[in-house]
Amino acid sequence: MSHERLARNAHHSSLITKFLMPTKTPGKRTARMTPVQAGTKRRATIEKRHRASTLVTGGTGFLGSHLVRQLVAAGAKDIRVMATTIPDWLVELGVETFAGSITNESDCKRAVEGISEVYHLAGKVSRESESAREMYAVHVEGTRLLCEAAKAADVKTIVLASSSGTIAVTKDGDLVPDESYPPPLEIISRWPYYASKTYQEIAALEVFTGNGRRLVIMNPSLLLGPGDDRLSSTKVVLDFMARKISAVPGGGLSFVDVRDAAQAFRVAMKKGRHGERYLMGAANWNFERFFGRLSRLTKVAAPKFALPSGLMVKGSRLIDSLFKQWDMASPVEPGAVEMAQYFWYLNCAKATRELGFRPRDPGETLHETVAYLRENFLGGDAFGR
Repeated sequence: MSHERLARNAHHSSLITKFLMPTKTPGKRTARMTPVQAGTKRRATIEKRHRASTLVTGGTGFLGSHLVRQLVAAGAKDIRVMATTIPDWLVELGVETFAGSITNESDCKRAVEGISEVYHLAGKVSRESESAREMYAVHVEGTRLLCEAAKAADVKTIVLASSSGTIAVTKDGDLVPDESYPPPLEIISRWPYYASKTYQEIAALEVFTGNGRRLVIMNPSLLLGPGDDRLSSTKVVLDFMARKISAVPGGGLSFVDVRDAAQAFRVAMKKGRHGERYLMGAANWNFERFFGRLSRLTKVAAPKFALPSGLMVKGSRLIDSLFKQWDMASPVEPGAVEMAQYFWYLNCAKATRELGFRPRDPGETLHETVAYLRENFLGGDAFGR
């Protein structure tokens, strides 16, 4: 979607801001772990900062870790990775590391020194309304600070990680939106994560423009595949495997392999057009089909009952409220239950046409997601019992 169309939608912000009540603290430093700590191999290679020309923010996340590894595997030696903490595996890759936060103005300015291109992947994933302020701070204010710093440092290109949920979510499973679909603000205003991602896109386009600068917005659907050690994206599969899903939601989802998304980001850095969005998905499936495929892979029986959407949402809210009153961890996430009543289908023809996006078979992605979760979270023999 063009910069102009996004700007025209800005006047609808009142639907979103009720969830996003930011507390602005410009210049305030956030608490974080230093890159060198006793008893670990972590270290920052700040002395080599002048050599880097590519910055990756959020390079330790699910998508970011795959992107960084792909860049290194392709022979890139000029990468700087900015993250709040620096894990050992990142140091061992030999990239330059920078411990910092995009919510800190000084960190942003230092991170972009000498940089010509930025992959901006830093973010926070949460379905809880209590996290609205933090998500606004990271996605909107943090992106604004980074874009302002990048503009001042004469960075030429930013590839921004957004979400298909800023465009492709409907109440009607017969609709398959593409990038021209009007942002469904009445729907996404319900959930702070997608509301903040919508504002993130607008903020980036407002700041990073002019003098040949290029901002490309990537909108992947649900990311699946191996390596999600924080369960930021694959928790729905783990919940199925752990038999925590008792009913079939009424909606549908789109998903894409995280490795294919990372590859598309790399192509977008070279070929993506300024102000354009690119939807990415490999499959549009209702939950009955999705759970059926998972059942065949895991030997875990799929839920057989489909309750009315309103009943499922109200029931999840009641259970969540009771557990919170008892000061106990709730077994359900009302936000996730509500989201699953909608359809997150998308048309990725534009990414196919302009970026050569051709995702692998979704069955392969599910197989490798299951294998990773089984090995790392449930144990290798945790099926069929």
